Amino acid sequence: MRVRDRAARLRDRHLRSGPWLGFDLAATLGVLLLVAAGCGNPGNVDGDLTNDWTAMAPATGFEPLADTCHLANFAAAGPRATYEEVDCAVRHRTETVFVGTYTGTAADDEQPPPETSAGARAAYATCDQKTSAYVGGPWRTARLWIGVTHPSPAAWTGGSRWFRCDVVELDSIEDNGALVERQGSLRGILTAGSDLELTCYAIRLDSGGAIDTMPAAGCGEKHNAEFAGVWDAPADASYPKGDTAWEEFHDGCRTVVAKYTGVPDDKNLQFRTGVVSLPGNADVWSQGDRGVRCYLWLDGAELTTSLKGKGTKALPVQYK
Repeated sequence: MRVRDRAARLRDRHLRSGPWLGFDLAATLGVLLLVAAGCGNPGNVDGDLTNDWTAMAPATGFEPLADTCHLANFAAAGPRATYEEVDCAVRHRTETVFVGTYTGTAADDEQPPPETSAGARAAYATCDQKTSAYVGGPWRTARLWIGVTHPSPAAWTGGSRWFRCDVVELDSIEDNGALVERQGSLRGILTAGSDLELTCYAIRLDSGGAIDTMPAAGCGEKHNAEFAGVWDAPADASYPKGDTAWEEFHDGCRTVVAKYTGVPDDKNLQFRTGVVSLPGNADVWSQGDRGVRCYLWLDGAELTTSLKGKGTKALPVQYK
């Protein structure tokens, strides 16, 4: 009797102190005995838990969508964490017009292509063309700016090879304009005319005779300059620094102005009108942007109409 009581007390102490409160030792011993006895698997069960599983699909990375608008400012790298699409009717900052894919040597690199690389230049050229098609006309004829966004370095390492073509509206092209938070898509905005288009300007000079500001003006209002078109600088042209380099750009723009106004493109053109040559900044130049905006400029004039196609009577030779 004392032996049984001692055993009971030991069993109770084990059950109270062990991790499995209420553990049925007898039932567990019974299961272990059955397994040891060699009980087989139920019918149609082969004991292999993995041989009937199908292969998992390869992982796919994040990829942005075209024809979408975004709250964020433009950025050269676009990580998933900062990506947010909004309805273009909502006030937004950027709009994606196209999403492409880096291929060839650029896709084989360990990092996204740097701005001066052939891959980056090819992506910019694609975005240039796609943006003009998207907005319904050459985008440089309007208050627009484009940029190329690529995956973050981490996403690139994970296999992402997309690039994104973004377009933004600026409040001015000529006076280092700021980004505009706009409502409404830019798709087809230039098809039937738009207030985004570059027109006429009232250039103001500083005390040294250099251009200080270049505010836009209606062509029916008093002005002394007018946008004439875009000159495509040669692919091997350097970003202009110094008078000699700028003269090449001015010569290119004089040809644009002559065609726009309907006057001869000859040595007398410089005595008919001055020109303003405006390439993009050095960053986009390094990516292959060779589009130079060209303006005619008549210092001291007070024009109240466009000079487009007006010919030599509107732009006579003035040697003084």
